[in-house]
Formats: sequence, structure tokens, C-alpha cells
Amino acid sequence: MSDDELNNRPEGFQRVTRVLAERGHAHAPLWLEVSARTCAEAADALQVQVGQIAKSVIFRRKADEAAVLVVTSGDKRVDEKKVAAQVGPIGRADAEFVKARTGFSIGGVSPVGHLQPPVVLVDRELFRFGEVWAAAGHPNGVFKLAPDELVMLTGAPAADVVVDS
Repeated sequence: MSDDELNNRPEGFQRVTRVLAERGHAHAPLWLEVSARTCAEAADALQVQVGQIAKSVIFRRKADEAAVLVVTSGDKRVDEKKVAAQVGPIGRADAEFVKARTGFSIGGVSPVGHLQPPVVLVDRELFRFGEVWAAAGHPNGVFKLAPDELVMLTGAPAADVVVDS
């Protein structure tokens, strides 16, 4: 993507693109012609399994109002009790909180490039796949990475954060 093309993209997508480039990530974000707000939409657009979509779920930590980002496999559901056991009591985060803390709108929250660094947990279920896709700061933006790269980029531990099946 040329600089002119990038400059015509939304600010969140630009920010994630810059962060990934600065960190030497091998795969620049892609701009999809269709929205990928949901895991199913993203999987369809990319022709991958829903589980390969690294969805970002934001919670609000009650103790200090910090954003807690859980990056989980698209075919799993976050177990809030498991998350709270690792980071302290949490509550739901509304769209205004998500945008204010991350700089991203719901449906496009990236694991990197946040306005304020969140507390991050990475779902160990993502390691079922060699390659996953995460949001790149906008519902039309995605980027490819391996689960171990996700851990490296975020500095987050791989954790058990999902509802047992």
C-alpha cells in the first residue's frame, strides 16, 4: 500500500500499520472491500476458519478503570470469571469506553496501537492454528500473524480465558 493510499485510510488503520512496520512485522495490514465487524464476516472475506479470527474483546477493570483486552479465537466465548481471576474484577465496556481507551471502534479493535496501553491476555486456543488474523484498527482492516507473534507484539501471556466446551 502506497503512502497516498494509507493516508486515505481511517486514522486507526494508519496507526496500526505504522506500529506493525515499526516493530518489523512481516505482514502489512490488508484493507478489505467488505466489512469484517464479526468473526464470521472476517472468516468469509479471508476464506479461513472462524477460529482463525483473533477477536478483540474489551472489558473495564473495576479497580482502576483500565481497559482489559482479551484476544480470543473467533469460535470461542470469553469466560469473564477466568479473566477476572487473572486481572481482578471486571465489567462490561461500552462503545464510548472502548473508543476513548483504545482509539478504535468496536469491530475494529486491534491487539496493537492502542491510545492507552491495555492489560492484555491472549487466548491459548489461538495456538491451534499456525496463522490467525486480527483487526487492524477498523472493521475493514485485518493483518495476518502467528499466535506466538501475537504474544510477542502484545507482551501478553497466553492464558486460559474461554468457556470450556
